[in-house]
This record gives sequence, structure tokens and C-alpha cells, in this order.
Amino acid sequence: MTILVTGAAGFIGFHVARALLEEGRDVVGVDNLNDYYEVALKEARVESLTSAQQRFRFVKADISDRAAMDSLFARYPDITGIVHLAAQAGVRYSLTDPYAYVTANVMGQVVLLEAARKLPKLQHFVYASSSSVYGGNAKLPFAIEDRVDEPRSLYAATKRADELISAAYVSLYKIPTTGLRFFTVYGPWGRPDMAAFIFTRAILKGEPIPVFNHGEMWRDFTYIDDITKGVVSALDRPGPVDAHRLYNIGNNRSEKLTDFITVLEDALGQKAEMKLLPMQPGDVVSTYADIEATRRDFGFEPTTPISVGIPKFVAWYRNYYGV
Repeated sequence: MTILVTGAAGFIGFHVARALLEEGRDVVGVDNLNDYYEVALKEARVESLTSAQQRFRFVKADISDRAAMDSLFARYPDITGIVHLAAQAGVRYSLTDPYAYVTANVMGQVVLLEAARKLPKLQHFVYASSSSVYGGNAKLPFAIEDRVDEPRSLYAATKRADELISAAYVSLYKIPTTGLRFFTVYGPWGRPDMAAFIFTRAILKGEPIPVFNHGEMWRDFTYIDDITKGVVSALDRPGPVDAHRLYNIGNNRSEKLTDFITVLEDALGQKAEMKLLPMQPGDVVSTYADIEATRRDFGFEPTTPISVGIPKFVAWYRNYYGV
């Protein structure tokens, strides 16, 4: 049983690949190691996987490159599962380089689905969507049944496009497919463009941290170990071949951003200087995941509150950067 994990050098992809390897599965990881954030961190994740597990094979390639993906699937025709996590991430960066999002998120999705439909042993195609698809939805918590036709950013629009494209492929080619809408993931080996990383780095340097909407922000912060368990559980439970399923993967609890900062201050032993700023274009005030369907179908149950998860992130950060 070989599982393809795209974005294996990324935050979630790294953790999912490691969990699958620890279960004794063969994993092929693919990533283009782009420079959206520090490449050294991505390389360190790959090195950690490669050095610890002989069953891990890494391919440096871009998922939107049709020739590269054709070559990869020709080399590994025994793939039984795909966990597609590669993407151009970040809401704010989509205002700077919109083309990167269309290439990676939309073209990449089509290229992988085209390859997937030709795999003779494929049992399940699982891919990452995002809580961003809920856009301006004022109803909380966000439920899969809610309307998602008012995206606030190009990033959100590309993720919703991925869902619609996947639904079309299921209808046409009967590929068991599941999309997972992730809610604000944080934890060890995290992304430097996200709040935990940005705040930790600034606080330790004695620099002010940017706090948007003057601190009136709420997020369903979800610890990486809970996310990983949810992804693996979803992978192991494919639905009918003619079903395109969507699920929320979140902590099922919306935390105020200033409370998140307080827990981080306690973990660091330093106070933050907060620079209060207006709302950023493309952002939303609140996210909050309804996970009842995820509990029912996958046995998903998040267990890590921010009071536990943030200190674990801080401990990793201090160790990794020698702070």
C-alpha cells in the first residue's frame, strides 16, 4: 500500500507523511520546495522524514507540471491513496501574487485528478480545502451545508473551485473523493506566515506584533496532531465511488485572538507589545467549525486546547532555532 502525499515538505503534509510512515505504510512525498517561506525549514522537514524512514521516497516536483506528474505516476503505479495537501497558501499573499494561486491550487488540482482517474489501484483521493471558503458567512459554527458563494479572497475562491472541480471528477469518473476544510492549524514545524510563528518570533525579538481588527478576531485554532489524526482517519474511510464528500476539520471551539496571545505570552515568559491595526482585506472576523459529521463518519475528536498546544509549539520553536 503506497500513499502519495503532496506538499510533503509543508506543515500539514510533513505531519501526515510522518504519521503514515509510523503506521508502517510506504509514502511517496512530492513538493516543489518553493520560496514562499524559508526553504531551509521545508528541507529540514524532508530530511527528518528521509532519515527516519526507509519507506519514504521524496520527489521534488511541481504538482501543476503535467509532465512531471505523469512521470511520477508512471514510476509509482501502485498508489492506493492520495492525500493532496500541496497548495499556495495564505490569504494575504493572494493579494500580491494571484497567479500563483490559480497555478498551484486550480491547475494543480486538475492535474492530480487527471492522474488519479487513471490509477488502477486507487482507493481514495483526499484533498485539502479551507475554512476560508465560508467567506462572509455570519452563521456560527460553520457547517458543511452552509452557502459558500461569497469568498473574501482569491485563496478562498481557488479552494472552493477545487471542491467544485473534484465534484465534477467524481461524477464523471467515479473516484472516491473527500475534501477537508481545515481551520487555522498551528503547532510544531508550523508555517512562518501564521500567527503562532509571527507572534513568537516578534515577541522574542522585543518587536510589536500585528493584531488586526484591533483584536476583535476569533479563530478555531486547531492543533496539528488533531488535524493529522483527522486526515488519516478520513483517508482510511473512503465513501461510495460516486460520492464527493466534504468535512470540517477543526477544534470545534472559537478562541479570541487576544486570548491566544495571552497563552503565548505565558508560554514564552514575555509580554507582547500589540500593534492594533484595522481589518485586512480578504480576512474574516470569526471562524468556528461544526464537526458533527466528522465525528460521526471518522470518529474525529480534537483533544488539544490552546493551553496545551501553544506551549508545545513554543518548546519546538526554541529547540529548532536555538532560542
